[in-house]
Amino acid sequence: MAKVITRDEQQTENTWDLTTIFESDEAFEQKYKALGERLGEEEKFKGSIDSADSLAEALETEREIDIEVSKLYVYAHLKHDQDTSDDTYSAMESKARTLAVKFSTAWSFLVPEIMNIDESELKSWMEDGRLSEFAFDLEKLNAKRAHVLSDKEEKLMAQAGEVLSGPSSTYGMFNNADLEFPDAVDSEGNEHTLTQGTYIDLLKSPDRELRRSAYENLYAKYGDFKNTLSQTLQGVVNTHVFQAQARGYDSARHHALSNNFIPEKVYDQLVETVNRNLHLMHRYTELRKRLLGLDELRMYDVYVPMVGDIDFEMSYEEAKEWMLKSLEPMGEEYVGIIREGLENRWVDIYENKGKRSGAYSSGTYGTNPFILMNWQDNVNNLFTLTHEFGHSVHSYYSRQNQPSNLSGYSIFVAEVASNFNEALLADYMFKNLEDNRKKLYLLNEQLEGFKGSVFRQTMFAEFEHKIHSMKEAGEPLTAGGLNEIYGELNRKYFGDAVEYDDYIDVEWARIPHFYMNYYVYQYSTGYAAAASLSKQVLEEGSETAERYVREFLKKGSSDYPIEVLKNAGVDMTTSEPVENAMKVFESQLDQFEVLLEETGL
Repeated sequence: MAKVITRDEQQTENTWDLTTIFESDEAFEQKYKALGERLGEEEKFKGSIDSADSLAEALETEREIDIEVSKLYVYAHLKHDQDTSDDTYSAMESKARTLAVKFSTAWSFLVPEIMNIDESELKSWMEDGRLSEFAFDLEKLNAKRAHVLSDKEEKLMAQAGEVLSGPSSTYGMFNNADLEFPDAVDSEGNEHTLTQGTYIDLLKSPDRELRRSAYENLYAKYGDFKNTLSQTLQGVVNTHVFQAQARGYDSARHHALSNNFIPEKVYDQLVETVNRNLHLMHRYTELRKRLLGLDELRMYDVYVPMVGDIDFEMSYEEAKEWMLKSLEPMGEEYVGIIREGLENRWVDIYENKGKRSGAYSSGTYGTNPFILMNWQDNVNNLFTLTHEFGHSVHSYYSRQNQPSNLSGYSIFVAEVASNFNEALLADYMFKNLEDNRKKLYLLNEQLEGFKGSVFRQTMFAEFEHKIHSMKEAGEPLTAGGLNEIYGELNRKYFGDAVEYDDYIDVEWARIPHFYMNYYVYQYSTGYAAAASLSKQVLEEGSETAERYVREFLKKGSSDYPIEVLKNAGVDMTTSEPVENAMKVFESQLDQFEVLLEETGL
């Protein structure tokens, strides 16, 4: 096993260039001090916003400070993540975060004060040219006016926040800190540590006895606490229902989706369309059963690769070429941005001691994007790099084309650009690889990604809506009832090819997303939108690619997310995008079966 180098041993060209934010740590400290001295500027505006001019001045001042605080925090968190063992940068990140909280608290008066302005008067102010860049933000505030409570009630809701977060905090502490599992045991009697982090890797093992042991040990432990966990889940559902009712929304779902102005029909269309296409998921599980050569396909068999171990090494230099070639359908400008990132040290490439694990894209308004990788020489890292560049190019375009307050984008669309890039990469690799076994490996990964991001997340969305609807109808959420609902959904989605047991019925207790208030459906919609858009670009060519850049990547949050996607060519209020995604999945199944026959597997 190769020795992990220290941060000091990294070659400069393989690290990100943070001097593009601050030339040195000393420059960071100077900015930190200067920004600290701006605390108190907000006092000028409290109780004094009485005209378009005073509102514009307040909003511009807050925006100016926010840009600088964000740069301060991004620099500190990137420095910290490149070596989390360095106390200097741990302290730097901590104090940058603290300063950001201080500013957030200091300016928290602004939205309530705006909401106290008469609606018709505010609308007349919005016609003032100085407020043009803030007009959409003010429009969204006005749209939620009916759900804003009195000052006294809003204060009570804020004070109740810590109490209302109790069930979620309790679950998080139990699930992440207190819950321990017996070791899993393989077919030779060797013990393997079973944790939340190792579970899926154990289920990918070719050793079926190890998979079974991990599966049963994990869910048996959750089963031991099913009554307690049903109460924590009921507690968080109660919180969602209470908050929606207190603010005058029709339901908890109406409240949750209104945060991003997503029509509820989007949720319903997703569930209905996926249900119409469950025959494709059933075809997938039947194929899995046949390829694994099993008399009985169990739930602990649904993660192990359908094709045997395939050596698919990929150096970073090779990966760059694959990525750039695969994205050529997006045009010279798009590819040029990625080249700029590769050549100008946007990417922190290799692992070192203390470096944060995983991968992400970061940055803020006024900086270039930054990508953290922990590169390993395999094709999965190629897909990760391409995924993160999707985020980075999206951020680059939106920051270049929108003012800072409109340059972000909502979680509803956040995964579209990244999954879009992966889809173009997969298509290009499939067409240009000569080794059929490598093609099978890629298709296996694509099928697994679709299963996890569309079918499985939609199943979660059905469960989440069902339990909220039950609570709103006055029905209790008991462990037995939750097991029954979840078990029925699992059987519906995975089909008759699977031999079921009682262990999987308690999987609801393991899923933290059920505590996140109608969050999980967005994995499915984002993946489906990306599949539909990439299919359009590949079939229709440059004009469609230009539309995707112009109407989606450059728009940031300058319009409602559902409208941004619609203008890019995907109307998520209809079934068409999800249907198109299903056609992609079906095509991948077809290709997989053809290749299996050609390779004699």
